[in-house]
Parts: sequence; structure tokens; C-alpha cells
Amino acid sequence: MTIIYILGAAIVCGLVLLIYMFKQAKQETIKEEKLAFPEFPASFKEVSIFFISDIHRRKLSPDFIEPIMGKADFVVIGGDLAEKGVSLSQVKENIEVLKKLGLIFFVWGNNDYELDYHELDSMLLQNGVKILDNTAFKFESDTGELLEVIGVDDMIHDRDDLRLALQDATKDSFKILVSHDPKIVEKFSEEEKISLVLSGHTHGGQIRIFGYGPHEKGAIHQLPHTTLLVSNGFGTTMIPLRLGAQPETHLLKITTKI
Repeated sequence: MTIIYILGAAIVCGLVLLIYMFKQAKQETIKEEKLAFPEFPASFKEVSIFFISDIHRRKLSPDFIEPIMGKADFVVIGGDLAEKGVSLSQVKENIEVLKKLGLIFFVWGNNDYELDYHELDSMLLQNGVKILDNTAFKFESDTGELLEVIGVDDMIHDRDDLRLALQDATKDSFKILVSHDPKIVEKFSEEEKISLVLSGHTHGGQIRIFGYGPHEKGAIHQLPHTTLLVSNGFGTTMIPLRLGAQPETHLLKITTKI
């Protein structure tokens, strides 16, 4: 009987843990973070970016973004907007929610290519999404100072070409690089003058046991040649569970350092 009680208790504890992990995976968190750079063009004063990565199978609701309506200048999707089995109609619904915040930029992630990526590409363009596939987009202030959002295609499929993306950019602009895979930081140096990198892909390890996981938990890293944001991401991969790496999105406020 003792063994039966022990097994029963273990099963109950296991079910409780699974329910907790499932609920943690469904959390909706917007982290508001301020980043200051001495090279940021003062004429822009402050730029606010809503960054979301690794949506995968999750659905976005208008209620989720309601607290930041009117607070973001534009939206950046850091790849893995979808994955195999996600309908194009669901992806479109998510885009329609994000469009309420402002202009959307998108870079490809490895799982995005599990869909018919030609259809996905067409749908995004029809909905006004700016696809940064080894290209750059320029913002110019009233005084002529420049801020550029640069995006590279997916590294896992060897479709990234940072050299080509930088050729599309301007030498003396404030540069924000978007890459699904944070390993892009290994492909440039201080010479390229990329101030900030936005990435995801790792899910923060997704399931961390006693603080350990297959990847580091998402964070902002101050590297010698750039600042790197690695997000835990919003969705999950393979199984809809998280532990110790809660889902997150980011409202980044970027300004000059005095």
C-alpha cells in the first residue's frame, strides 16, 4: 500500500507541475526597458519599439496590447511568426492585432520556412509588413539624422547576408540589427557600428530545471562591440510548456545617453 501511495502522490505532483508549466507558457508579459546610447541621434529624442519574437502557435489578443496602445513608434517581429501546422489565417489575425500598434518590420526565422513561405511572404506584404531580408529601412529626423533598422534572413538555413544588408544601409546612421538567431553578433565587429541587436530563437531554454536549460535565459547583454537583446520569446516549440523562462515581449525605449 505504501508503494501505491507514493506512486499516487508522484502522479499528482507530476500533473500539478504540468498544469503549472502549461499556465506559465500562456502568460502575457510586456517588459518595458529603457536603453541609452551616446551615439543615438538627439533629434529623435526617444524611439519606442515593440519587439516580439517566436510567436509560433500562439494567438494575440487586442486585450494584450491594449496597455501599450499609442506607446510604440513601430513593431519588430524577430522571426518564428509561425511554424508547421499554423494556418495562414491565424498568422494574418496576429498581424492585424500588431498593426494597431504601428508599422511592422519582420525578419524570417527557421520555423517560418515550414509554411509555404511564398504565401506567407505575399500575405505579409499585402498587409503592409516591411520584410527585412538582408535589407535596411531608414528613418530620417527633421534635422537629417538617420536611424536604420537592418534585418537579416534566417541563419539556420544559411539565408543571412549581413554584408548585403549593410550595403543597403548608410554609414553614419544609428543602426539596429534584427536577427532571429543571436549568433549574428559573431559576424561583425565594432567597425560596422551596429549599436543594438534584437533577437530571439532560444526561448530562454523554455524549460529550465533548477535554473539550467539548453540555452541561457533571455537578457540584455553589453558586448564589446554592441548591445544584444535575446528574448525568451512569446510562444513555445515542440511542447506548449515553460518552466523558469516565462514568455515575454518588450517595449524598448531608446534614447541618447547624456
